[in-house]
Amino acid sequence: MCGIVGVLGSHEVAPLILEALKRLEYRGYDSAGIATLQDGHLDRRRAVGKLINLSDRLVHEPLPGKAGIGHTRWATHGAPTEANAHPHQNGPVAVVHNGIIENYRELRAELAGSNFESETDTETVAHLCARFMAGGMSPREAAKATIARLEGAFALCFLFDGHDDLLIAARRGSPLAIGHGEAEGEMYVGSDAIALAPMTDQITYLDEGDIAFITRAGAEIFDETGTPASRPKTRIEIGAAVIDKAGYKHFMAKEIHEQPRVLAEALARYAPGALPVFPESLDFTRFDRVVMVACGTGYYSCLTAKYWFEQVAGIPCEVDVASEFRYREPPLAPRTLALVVSQSGETADTLAALRYLRGRAAMVASLVNVGTSSIARESDVALAILAGVEVSVASTKAYTNQLAVLALLALHAAGQRGVLTPAQIGQELDMLRHVPEQMNQALACEPEIAAIAAGLAEARSALFLGRGVMYATALEAALKLKELSYIHAEAYASGELKHGPIALIDRTLPVLVFAPHDALFDKTVSNMQEVMARGGQVTLITDAAGAAIAAEGTQATLTLPAAGRLAAPLVYAIPAQLLAYHTAIAKGTDVDQPRNLAKSVTVE
Repeated sequence: MCGIVGVLGSHEVAPLILEALKRLEYRGYDSAGIATLQDGHLDRRRAVGKLINLSDRLVHEPLPGKAGIGHTRWATHGAPTEANAHPHQNGPVAVVHNGIIENYRELRAELAGSNFESETDTETVAHLCARFMAGGMSPREAAKATIARLEGAFALCFLFDGHDDLLIAARRGSPLAIGHGEAEGEMYVGSDAIALAPMTDQITYLDEGDIAFITRAGAEIFDETGTPASRPKTRIEIGAAVIDKAGYKHFMAKEIHEQPRVLAEALARYAPGALPVFPESLDFTRFDRVVMVACGTGYYSCLTAKYWFEQVAGIPCEVDVASEFRYREPPLAPRTLALVVSQSGETADTLAALRYLRGRAAMVASLVNVGTSSIARESDVALAILAGVEVSVASTKAYTNQLAVLALLALHAAGQRGVLTPAQIGQELDMLRHVPEQMNQALACEPEIAAIAAGLAEARSALFLGRGVMYATALEAALKLKELSYIHAEAYASGELKHGPIALIDRTLPVLVFAPHDALFDKTVSNMQEVMARGGQVTLITDAAGAAIAAEGTQATLTLPAAGRLAAPLVYAIPAQLLAYHTAIAKGTDVDQPRNLAKSVTVE
């Protein structure tokens, strides 16, 4: 969730580190800091809040040096204070850390007599390493001994007093990469390739359990057994322009409006002709069941796909929240396909679920937006969703591209299992190919949606309703509203109203109903009428046919283009996103970096 940057350079590194940290702001953070070596001595600057605060401090208190580490912190242990900000230092050791050290209390007890300045688990790492060095160990020996004592998930980068040509990096459960400079004598460490993109396009990703000793001459990498390891260099194609807002006020606005284009690119990749195209190993005649695992928005894309796999492909499908999945220890039938879904490909709970699935399921496939991520590398098959870099914490284009790839995968399964004929699959593909155009039509409704959002911003709570795939859409819409506007929102399958939630209905509660004119339309409208009969203020989101039947008596009706069973969740995602976006604008909240949230959740 946090960002790590390390630099061994030939120029002053503090400005380079600060610029790299700015490229990691999208991950979410609440404090930041930098430590450098000048004339062999460690020094550091830290600040609470946005990076501009750290930048201001560096103007008044410069931090010279040609070796350094930096960090953006999302608080886990201890409040967002300067004392809790990274880098943490004890004596000759400074360290930055992503993840959680689970046994830090036991280690602190062993370090009795040490003067701890923070509430964090990370400071324990610096104290433990300093204790080993005080006993006569070299930095390399002390770092190895320290890492051997740690339990939990972490990415670590160490900097040492008197060693201005050494960074030590270690990865267990949290991503970390080494960057190789174009100029001789420049090396980098980063938790995200995006951070290193302006400095290098040559990246080596550390594997699970690796420890790396980095100097300006290169990197020595050892695996978890202590054996020298050769990890390949990967050329990344992420340029400096990827974090540009392209004229939009917020990254989220840009990413919402990019959806028709990136969706078309995904359709062109996986459905270039009459039938979907996927790797040959994804043979659904080998599988009797699909198990899907994800978190947050990815979980809701999986809930949508459950309907498709069962209704369209005729294959049983289960969906689990990743953070609960492995603790249930579910038994898996031998002919099970496991699908894990993660935008970042580094989501800690989803990665842990993947590792549980390996060896238990017949195959583990993943849907990711980062092809070099841990989840992609550890899957049997990795399917890129091709959404492009998504900066805003609230996922938009990654969500709809997940849906698109899952819809195509369901059609692929239906064809292989003989549930649909090639002609029927062709008809479904034709409808999906109209979705980018239909998304543009939905985007044209933005002024109407903004007007609805202005009223929603006055509410203290909101209720979203839907049936079938629209139930999953309602869940995603409620999540978006919570994330961005901090308004309490719930979503229910509309048939569940009478089983409790209808008690909430009064004239102050906005109720938003997703109801395309499909096979479940009449039932959804019946539930909507129950709300209206009790004074509920209903916004109906439907198509022209649905509006002609059910718009009367609603507070507002938003009319979208008619869409088929696979297309509708993608089209209806647009108003769900825009409602949350414009409600947040009306309330004045931080759209791209909502409070307490992070883009890449690399801790449990």
